[in-house]
Amino acid sequence: MAGGQERIIRGRIKSVQSTKKITKAMELIAASRIVKAQARVHAARPYSEQITEVIRNLAAGGAGLDHPLLTQRETEASIAYVAVAGDRGLAGGYSSGVIRHVERAMAADRAEGKRVVLFAVGKKAVRYFRFRGIAVEAAFEGIIDQPTYDQAKEIAKVISAAYDSGEVDRVEVVFNHFLSAGSQRLAQRTLMPLDTTAVTEVAAEGPGAAYEFEPGPRTILNELLPRYAEARLFAILLEASASFFAFQQRAMKSASDNADELVKSLSRVMNRARQDSITTEIMEIVSGAEALRRGKGDSLLPTDLLLDQVSNEDLFPPTRTILK
Repeated sequence: MAGGQERIIRGRIKSVQSTKKITKAMELIAASRIVKAQARVHAARPYSEQITEVIRNLAAGGAGLDHPLLTQRETEASIAYVAVAGDRGLAGGYSSGVIRHVERAMAADRAEGKRVVLFAVGKKAVRYFRFRGIAVEAAFEGIIDQPTYDQAKEIAKVISAAYDSGEVDRVEVVFNHFLSAGSQRLAQRTLMPLDTTAVTEVAAEGPGAAYEFEPGPRTILNELLPRYAEARLFAILLEASASFFAFQQRAMKSASDNADELVKSLSRVMNRARQDSITTEIMEIVSGAEALRRGKGDSLLPTDLLLDQVSNEDLFPPTRTILK
């Protein structure tokens, strides 16, 4: 019985060790991809900063603030949420945190009598909401691993169409904000209407209008604001991508550590089972030897009693000498 248990435990140890090889490889891959994703986040910041600076100059040059992307609706009867989750699992609470936050926010808006529209980015969010019968206005998959500007542009186009048509009055994006490789934070940002501070802020130094614009500040602003929305969404996708690999790296490291602890625990159990097996075999050998010794002792007992009852003369009669 102990030998069979030992074989079972040895098989479990091999299975855990094989799983650990996979989790360790995934941990190393995620760690390497964090660096690349972080580099893309930093590379995208100059573009976002520069386009913000151009918008400030346009505002200083006389551009108006009556663009639909900058206008706050008087009444917000419909709210749109963009849930940015992952396409794959094995990343800890990366997708579940976003999904829970969006669910709570949607429930709160519905309780206030507002209409809610949902845009889902990532397979995890799409499948979760559809499985629970929640309508998804538009679904985007296969993006988080390596977002591109074209993908961000496509998503922004769909969302902007819903906002410009009046279908939704505000667009909120829920994602994991990347702070560092060891720190990420769940964040919610308003994508539309755009933050007007980016337009109204004017540099403290220099004249109010330092440039001449052709065909005109208002026309350029109307063309530039959609690009600004795309750039903001692209930056959000890049941060979500970097956060995904950070979550995955930590999850795989935890899985590898747990595999080590499980192997140690199973090894101790197997050693105890082996010791029990050896002890049982020794006890069987000792018991068998003792039984055999006692068995031999019982067979000699009648002979001893018989020898005690027979005299030496009966066994060895005296020798008689015959004289001639």
